[in-house]
Amino acid sequence: MSEQAAAPPSLRQVVAAAAAVLAEAGVPSPQHDAAALAALVLGVPRFESALVGAEPDGFRARYAEVVERRRRREPLQHIVGETGFRHLVLAVEPGVFVPRPETESVAQRAVDEAAALARAGRAPVVVELCCGAGGIAVSVALEVPGSRVLAVDLSPQAVALTGRNAERAGVRLERLVVADATADDVLADLDGSVDVVVANPPYIPPDAVPVDPEVRDHDPDLALYGGGEDGLEVPRGVVRTAARLLRAGGLLVMEHAEVQAAPARALAVGTGGFEAVTTGTDLTGRDRMLVARRDHGAVVRDSPL
Repeated sequence: MSEQAAAPPSLRQVVAAAAAVLAEAGVPSPQHDAAALAALVLGVPRFESALVGAEPDGFRARYAEVVERRRRREPLQHIVGETGFRHLVLAVEPGVFVPRPETESVAQRAVDEAAALARAGRAPVVVELCCGAGGIAVSVALEVPGSRVLAVDLSPQAVALTGRNAERAGVRLERLVVADATADDVLADLDGSVDVVVANPPYIPPDAVPVDPEVRDHDPDLALYGGGEDGLEVPRGVVRTAARLLRAGGLLVMEHAEVQAAPARALAVGTGGFEAVTTGTDLTGRDRMLVARRDHGAVVRDSPL
C-alpha cells in the first residue's frame, strides 16, 4: 500500500518558518516581522491564522519575496510602507528617516507644552525643525486642536512626505518649508513669536556609524550625521535657530544621543538666552533630549500667523 502524501505546511507553519529565517539573519524582532509581512501580503490589519480563512492563490510566492527583502535587512517600514508613531500611522519611504519609538517622548514634551497653552486660551505656535516624515508636527496638530504647526526640513522629499502624513491624519499644518533649519533666516518672520521649537536633528558623529543595517544602509546620511567631530554641528545650529524663534518663556525640545546630554546642555548655555536647561529621558529612562526654556527677559512680539 502506497504511503499517503504529506500535507503541505499550514499558513501558521509557513510564517513560523519565515520567522526562523529572519532570526538566523539577525533581524531583531523576527516573529513580529514575519507576521507583519504575512498581514501585508494577505491584505489584513494583522496576521491571525485562525481568522485568515482560505490561503489566497500566490500567497507563498509573494510572501517569500518580502521575507527575502527583510532577510537582506531592508527596513520593515519600507516594505510595508508605514509605521506607527503615537496615535498615528505614518507613511514612510526610502530616502526619508524612519521615525523611531524614542522620538515619541520628544513629541510628548511638545504636545504637553502646546496643550497647556491651549488650555490657557492661546493658539500655540509650534515649529518642528528637521521634520523628516513629520511625526512630531502631525502629532501636535492632531493632539492639540487649534495649534499652529509649521514643519521645516532641508529635504524636499521629507517635506512632501510630511504634507502627505498631515493629510492622512486629517490635520492641516500652517506651513511646510524646504530650508536649512540652521540658517540665520529660516522662518525669520516668526522671530520671537514661537511657543515651542521641537527637533530630532541629525546628531551621529562621523566615527559612530550605526551597527544596524536598517539604519546604516537605508536611512539617509543627511538625517543621521550631525557634522563636526562630535556630531553636534547641526544641533548647534538648531539651538541657535530656536533661540531666535522662541518668545520669552518658549520651550525648546531637541533629541540627542544618550552620550550627548551634557554637550547638548552646554550648547543651550553657550548660545545664551535660555534658562532651566535640563535633560529629559525617554520611556526607557535614557537621557535623550535637551529641554530648555527661553529666558523670560527675551523680547516678545505677536505672531504674524
